Amino acid sequence: MSSGARSVKHPDRLLMFTTVLLSGAGLVMVTSASVAFAYTQHQSAFYYAQRQAVWMLIGFTGLFVLGRMDYRRLRPLAPAAAVAATLLMLLVLVPHLGVTVNGARRWFDAGPLGTFQPSELGKLAFVFFVAHWVDRNAAHLGDLRKGLAPFAAMLAGVLVLLMLERDLGTSVVIVGIFLSAYWAGGGRFRHLVLLVAALGLAFLAITLLEPYRFARLTNFRNPFADPLGAGFQSTQALYSLGSGGLFGVGIGHSVEKYGWLPEAHTDFIFAILGEETGLVGTTLVMAGFLFFAVRGYLASLRAPDRFGVCLAAGITTWIAFEALMNMATVTNTLPIAGVPLPFFSYGGTAVATTLAAVGLLLSVARNGSGTGFGDNKRKDEAFDSWRRDRWAPLSGARGRARVSR
Repeated sequence: MSSGARSVKHPDRLLMFTTVLLSGAGLVMVTSASVAFAYTQHQSAFYYAQRQAVWMLIGFTGLFVLGRMDYRRLRPLAPAAAVAATLLMLLVLVPHLGVTVNGARRWFDAGPLGTFQPSELGKLAFVFFVAHWVDRNAAHLGDLRKGLAPFAAMLAGVLVLLMLERDLGTSVVIVGIFLSAYWAGGGRFRHLVLLVAALGLAFLAITLLEPYRFARLTNFRNPFADPLGAGFQSTQALYSLGSGGLFGVGIGHSVEKYGWLPEAHTDFIFAILGEETGLVGTTLVMAGFLFFAVRGYLASLRAPDRFGVCLAAGITTWIAFEALMNMATVTNTLPIAGVPLPFFSYGGTAVATTLAAVGLLLSVARNGSGTGFGDNKRKDEAFDSWRRDRWAPLSGARGRARVSR
């Protein structure tokens, strides 16, 4: 093959195809899960489906635009994006500006498109900024004062804002984004353990001090102890999943969505998916997210620079970890945290921002050292280099070979 042919940059078609499949399935499920609630609240069975479709169109536009750009050209915008997201998250706390739902103030009124949630936009802005910061401070990541301390301070600032918005679920996802980018960029393992331990204690304290969070933790152990009270949502979700059996009752034939399962078209849409498509459908969706994660982390391994490594790792962790958390809460494997299922749960800001993030991930994959499974030699070299450098005694030594490629 000629050098000119080898230099052509191809998109990761498998990653793109997986994203389209998950998004298409998500739109079908939002339509099915929301019809009863939409008709009751807005006298239109497709009220939520139409708005989700519009936001998804906006998201795919962002995906295609960002996917065809070189992600490195956008890097100078990272600090400004993080500042803008922070300001929006502060403004949403101002009375009469932010919209309060169930005691939480996280949204702006977006008129005909529903609501706009700045913290969802913040996920994209912060993953972009933290990748930029880790790359610029790579030489100091192994230093407690110059590396870990400022990184922990940035993370703490974002978490304080999210706690003021009463958004514990997004806080956990943000932690995953920050720590994955920090680790991929060369952060020391013992520093990572220290951060996880400190954050775990902080989240436990917040949970114990907040009555409704403590109630969720208590009912998580046995939701059937109070099936008509605090355990109602979890028990109904389990009933929904169990009634689906192997093949489900069929798309559109769920019973739980008719007022039995709260948040059926948002955070608990996975339960409706299980009821209507059964074990087969839920397994296929889980396999789709697993394959997405594999392709995303491969894009991180093949990235041409440390910034791309951190960016791809952060975005992939964001989407895969969020999906895992949602499925775990719906199946009562974890306490309810209020985390959406990416590409599936109703929420315009979430789906548009997630698709735009996939565009950046596709850009990293396009500019990496080969994206196809057929490029085995380059794939093995990239993986071996990452595995070898991962355990270098100094964090600055890690990834140096990759940066110099």
